[in-house]
Amino acid sequence: MYKFLVRPIFFLLDPEKVHHLSFSLIRFFSKIGFSGLFRTLYQINDKRLEREVFGLTFKNPVGLAAGFDKDAKLYNELSNFGFGFIEIGTLTPKPQKGNPKTRLFRLKADEGIINRMGFNNLGVFDAVEQLKKDHKVLIGGNIGKNKATPNNMAVKDYLICFDALFDHVDYFVVNVSSPNTPGLRELQDKEPLTALLQEIKKENYKYALKSKTKEKPILLKIAPDLSDNQLLDIIKIVNKTKIDGVIATNTTIARDKNLKSDYMLIEEPGGLSGKPLANRSTAVIRFLSEKSNKAFPIIGVGGIHSAEDALEKLEAGADLVQLWTGFVYEGPSLIKKINKAILQKMESKG
Repeated sequence: MYKFLVRPIFFLLDPEKVHHLSFSLIRFFSKIGFSGLFRTLYQINDKRLEREVFGLTFKNPVGLAAGFDKDAKLYNELSNFGFGFIEIGTLTPKPQKGNPKTRLFRLKADEGIINRMGFNNLGVFDAVEQLKKDHKVLIGGNIGKNKATPNNMAVKDYLICFDALFDHVDYFVVNVSSPNTPGLRELQDKEPLTALLQEIKKENYKYALKSKTKEKPILLKIAPDLSDNQLLDIIKIVNKTKIDGVIATNTTIARDKNLKSDYMLIEEPGGLSGKPLANRSTAVIRFLSEKSNKAFPIIGVGGIHSAEDALEKLEAGADLVQLWTGFVYEGPSLIKKINKAILQKMESKG
């Protein structure tokens, strides 16, 4: 129904307006009692789908990537569609409007999206208020820095977000790979990235000690545009800092010459996601998995539009997968299709 009825209507409208409209509709239908119907239609509850990854038990390996529910407004309602985990953010210490509109573009012919949102969010402390509700699903907190914060002061921003969210999320994601905040990707360089992660690790230990709880898993989200040498550096950094895993990958600034969409759309600045990112994302996952000898967990994201796409990521070395653009193009049935395919693959192996 989604692809043949809902999506054609949505795709007539501005993408950012549709995003807000879809939130309003999900909230409305959930309030009038459709939550149970959504669970019946889209959830698969099967113990065989459970995954133990970086000390957490995931109900299933299919999550919602950061950027969809930035301000933690709809995580419980979204969980009714069958997600095993939901990542909120990217959150910054202070609220910020992000980049000027228009900043979100559909590449329909390529089943992709270009965004240059620029970490628009209401700030980490607003999200904390939203997160005080009971969680029906594991929550990841994706954290970044404010645009106005210079890179030499970035650590402070990440620590503010970390401290605010510690009691309210199940794992953290350090985002230094968005292409839409000027200079942010410079923090992926070996020295500043190592220093940033070491400071967050120290804060994790201190906060856990103070609150008498376990340390929270810390993941690093990386760009797909890194060279092989830079990816080898990422492996060394993960081993040195002893963080818990990597999310591969964020959006790409590359534009493949075979893209079929309108030239003016393709040339819009920002990060490209969706099908055009699929092969590169999988290649990065495979490289990290093989070169590290599976030394750390990987969450695979980028271009998952079918169950086969998800299986390819898992076979390349991902432990979990996340959706964003594929969720927009394919609708909530995609989550169920992936989980069914995982079960079928398990059964075929005996």
